Amino acid sequence: MKKKGGTLLARDKEECCALCRCSDNDPAMFGEKVVLKEHNLCVHYFCLLTSCGVYQRGEDNEGIFGFLVEDIKQEVRRTARLTCCCCKKKGACVGCNVRSCRKMIHFPCGRNKKFISQFASNFPTYCPDHSPTQSVCVASDLSLPQSCSVCLDTIEPVLSYSILKCPSCHASWFHRDCVQRQAHSAGLFFFRCTLCNNKENFQEEMTRMGIYIPERDASWELEANAFSELLEVYSRCDALTCLCKDGRTHSTKTGLFEVIRCRLCGSGGTHRKCSGLKLDTKDWACSDCTQATDGKASLVSSPQGGQRRSLLSKRRTSSINSSISRKRPSLPVGSGSPEDLRRALAPQLSPVTVQVEVGGDQALSAGMELVRRADFDPTNTLSVRFKDEQLTTLPSSLQDSNTARQYFLKLLVQQIQDSEVFEGPEGSKNLALDSQALRDDLYFDIGCLLALSLIHGGPPVGFFSRALYQCLFNYPPNCPLTVMHMTPDTHFTRQVIRMAEAESLDELKEVMAESWEYLELAGCNRPISSLEQREALVENLVSFTMITRMQLPLQRFREGLQTLGVFDQVQLFPSVFCGVFCGVAVQLTAQTLAQLFTVNFSPQEEKQNMETPVISFWRHFLLECEVGRSSVSLQDLLRFCTGEEELPAAGFLPSPSISFLHAIISSPPGAEDNKTLKEGGDRVKETIKAGREVWRDDGLFPQSEPDSKHLLLPVASSYQAFKSSMEQGVSHRVHLLPMET
Repeated sequence: MKKKGGTLLARDKEECCALCRCSDNDPAMFGEKVVLKEHNLCVHYFCLLTSCGVYQRGEDNEGIFGFLVEDIKQEVRRTARLTCCCCKKKGACVGCNVRSCRKMIHFPCGRNKKFISQFASNFPTYCPDHSPTQSVCVASDLSLPQSCSVCLDTIEPVLSYSILKCPSCHASWFHRDCVQRQAHSAGLFFFRCTLCNNKENFQEEMTRMGIYIPERDASWELEANAFSELLEVYSRCDALTCLCKDGRTHSTKTGLFEVIRCRLCGSGGTHRKCSGLKLDTKDWACSDCTQATDGKASLVSSPQGGQRRSLLSKRRTSSINSSISRKRPSLPVGSGSPEDLRRALAPQLSPVTVQVEVGGDQALSAGMELVRRADFDPTNTLSVRFKDEQLTTLPSSLQDSNTARQYFLKLLVQQIQDSEVFEGPEGSKNLALDSQALRDDLYFDIGCLLALSLIHGGPPVGFFSRALYQCLFNYPPNCPLTVMHMTPDTHFTRQVIRMAEAESLDELKEVMAESWEYLELAGCNRPISSLEQREALVENLVSFTMITRMQLPLQRFREGLQTLGVFDQVQLFPSVFCGVFCGVAVQLTAQTLAQLFTVNFSPQEEKQNMETPVISFWRHFLLECEVGRSSVSLQDLLRFCTGEEELPAAGFLPSPSISFLHAIISSPPGAEDNKTLKEGGDRVKETIKAGREVWRDDGLFPQSEPDSKHLLLPVASSYQAFKSSMEQGVSHRVHLLPMET
């Protein structure tokens, strides 16, 4: 027995970590426990990383993850005389990183005593007196009950060593142990906030607070055959009467008893013979999809007779789009403005242009023709040409390519709002269920056109209802739809309102009896025994009307908005983009126009002193244009500077900038000469008289480069001279005044 007991004691000693003297084997909390039997050595990975006197001097395949065995044994000998400030035992290998602090501790003891080890750089450790802390966001609502966003247990929202929060949304609180186990499971590529989905800032903050994030794929991605069920296909006959003698699950490779699947949902199947299909039939839709698409789900040709791809294979997915969908976010985390969206996604546009010919003002028809081309590539830059410029409704300046494109996008958004896929009042549209639009896949095309408009600098969408935006982007989250979100003045809405306003049980039953077909379709034709059940009934009907019956249109509309990755980027910052899709267009004011431009002063101090007053002149001139004290308007200035008729939804690309045109010419004493000066691209011929400077306020006018969004302001000696120069230059460009020689 003694021998047996001695053997067990030796085995226990061998399984203890040589650095912390602890036998626990919890990879999430202590790192992987590595045992080298040939060297009679066992260590925790975290103990190696945080130990003060051992470093990775070998390659990754040498020793234990690059820590050489001799170095580890040397560290064990060094720490044998160091006492842990917690358990008072020898072998303390982890010390506080502050030089003046002498606290030493075992790594497991440090977790119990609230030491924080940062698994980055030199892997420093800090004692509770010197450890980093988090700050509470002033705007966070601490009066609401909180729960750990990982384990969902109740949590007191008070920051401490064991309670952490997300640095981005300030709404996600969690236990330290819970977020450490989440990081161990998710790995570097999938570890992010469970509420706001932030990754970069979240990982940086968690590393600072002592959370170890392994540089590997998620644990569920590493399991053998973890996704094998995704390779399985539906292979069962769902016909009312199966004629196959071998049963419903039998399927031949070809022939009448081959199980073919629904081409829309893939979740239904039938033998050809059981559904009376021909031997060569491959295009089949189940009864559910046929009912949802008005009985014509399996049509493959468009009403125009041209060949159309199916709903699921209609669009070829570009490599750019797919990479954005998998690798999010591509916008800098923490920014997320509409300008950032365009700045991040616009580089996908190639120099190759695609011609869009618009007949009259039929922008929507031209856009539909574009996206339905067999060779349509969303990365091509749009080049617009209006074929009929004699119509009085069209501007006279459509020969300019940039102006033509912006006018086309403006018409396009207006006509999309009035199309059959939307219903509701002006400026607050919901998706409409239209069977013809489903057959033509119009929902996808409209979503694709709106995405292209945003990327090419089109106007804000501005006509989505809050309910439609919530159905698309789940913002605001966890907010149930009500009767007020339904499209007003429709048959369904009037029925639901009558039920919601019923004052007695008899009145409610009477309304339900009149609407029994609608209730049957919604799955809500159930007996009502009390008026208290009215609220649940109304909620179910609203959900059915706004969401359930609109699943296919919403899905195709989202997939259209996925073009060039627009949908993914909007979903990352739904609160920021809500105004782009739901709000009215931004009103052009002197302040908004002034904030558009970045001022680039000259490097010479003498010129800077002359340019500073010009900026004051510019801002004062904008105010006079706004209140009507100038012959030009703010819209004229916007068009002169950028070539745009109105502010684009996703901002300008590149960002507008201002520099200056100088008009000071000096000559050395005793010289008199006729000179031609080229300043800012403007040639001016002047006579320089001996020994003096000539300040010229006339003949120098503002210049603009609409393609680069660059404005050159003339440097003038007074505001009146500046105003006169600006009015003449802008008026000449926008054809308000006759051209002067």
